Amino acid sequence: MPLHSFTVGQSIEFVPARFDGTAQRGTYTVVRQLPNDSSDREYRVRNISDGHERVVRESQIRRGPTTPLG
Repeated sequence: MPLHSFTVGQSIEFVPARFDGTAQRGTYTVVRQLPNDSSDREYRVRNISDGHERVVRESQIRRGPTTPLG
């Protein structure tokens, strides 16, 4: 079973597919890794702008912006 590629607290970029309705593209934070048997892992994520949470598949997200240290 493949491991999750993203960790809790990590910033990610959600890229909704064409048929994802009104899903808002943008920067989200991983809230929880969800268990499943699929090769396309799932996550609970929270939108940084409005706090909305949703479940997304790993194929829908990319590594998000990094915060510079300092």
